[in-house]
Amino acid sequence: MPTDVVPKDSTTGDVIRILLAIFLPPVGVFFEVGLGLHFWLNILLTLFGYIPGIIHAVWIIVRK
Repeated sequence: MPTDVVPKDSTTGDVIRILLAIFLPPVGVFFEVGLGLHFWLNILLTLFGYIPGIIHAVWIIVRK
C-alpha cells in the first residue's frame, strides 16, 4: 500500500499543537502550516470569536 494513502497516526507533537490550539489558536495553526492562508484565516476567525478559531485550528491539525 502506498504511504500517501495510509492515515497519519497521532503523535506527541499533534497533542501539543492541539493544546496550543485550544489556548492560542493561531499559534497551533502556525506550528502546523506556517504563515500561510490558514494562519491568517485563523487569526481572523479568532478575532470574530474564540470558539471558531479553536474549531478551525483543531481541524487544520487533525486534517494533516
